[in-house]
Amino acid sequence: MEPEMIVELEWESAMSPISTPETAADLAAVAALLEMADRLGIVPLLERGEPVTTAQLAAAADVPEEGMAGFVATLVAAALLEPAGVKEFRVADDFADRIHASGYLYWSLRANQPYVEHPAEFLRDPAGAAALYRRDGREVAVSSRWIGSQGFYPAATEAILAARPRRIADLGAGAAGLLIDLLGRLPESTGVALDMSAGACREASRAARAAGVGDRLEVVERPIQSLADDPAPVAGADVIHAGFVFHDIVREGDVFDRVLRRCREALRPGGIMAITDAVPYAPDGRERRFSALFTYLHAGFMDVELPPEEEWLERFRQAGFDQARCVPHRFPGGRLFIAPK
Repeated sequence: MEPEMIVELEWESAMSPISTPETAADLAAVAALLEMADRLGIVPLLERGEPVTTAQLAAAADVPEEGMAGFVATLVAAALLEPAGVKEFRVADDFADRIHASGYLYWSLRANQPYVEHPAEFLRDPAGAAALYRRDGREVAVSSRWIGSQGFYPAATEAILAARPRRIADLGAGAAGLLIDLLGRLPESTGVALDMSAGACREASRAARAAGVGDRLEVVERPIQSLADDPAPVAGADVIHAGFVFHDIVREGDVFDRVLRRCREALRPGGIMAITDAVPYAPDGRERRFSALFTYLHAGFMDVELPPEEEWLERFRQAGFDQARCVPHRFPGGRLFIAPK
């Protein structure tokens, strides 16, 4: 029997499509299936929203087509995929929402698994446990991207596009996904992606070339702290953005403040800093539970004390950003600080 036939037969016998997840059981099942899809390497292909065949998915995952047929049938039964013609499938309309929701489970229980599994060791010997139990960088990156797809990237993207920048700098850019998206929308603009990870920089260069913006994106392998002494990479930028990286250097005190001041000096007149980060233990009912976990994991396991909102704003004011303001995110505890020069 052909693999596609297996999918069609199993789909015909499946129950009616499931509505948007509303229970813990729905969320857990969807998150597990999407993590499997990610491990198979097929999520980027699915996220394009174009019809795909089982054969294409099997080739992307480098697995037997018959095995992929069973997995595709399961995704269809779970309402993550739907038939799109003869032997073709596409993601359900709410696939992006499901990716976003699954990101919270993926980040909490998988990306931070070393902390969840070993709390006693960290309470007894924080430094020793931190050296012994490390997070998987890939899991952190993937889960953060899934959360960010709707949790904080849209707000930053909107603010940056509204500034109509000719040059954008992203600090701690990782694989430069945000910058690549922005350059695709701003064909006259250029960008610089700064990150201390050699692997992330290589991936940023590769992804930029694949997206057709490689000639407009400069990739710089440097830590953010280096800007305190040499702000050359951000010189002349209309927008300097940083997403969830400034809290890693806030405890460095003078270095943090010098980086902010040098960034302000490097901005063109009228430019803005747009810093996406978090505040501790957000009290709002919508935010408080995930914010409590996020705050505790950072303070108790990563030695990162998140500054309160007013402290963030005060640090901007001390650096010369007199009109800094704060915009809440969909991400619980997340804030976008917009500081015009």
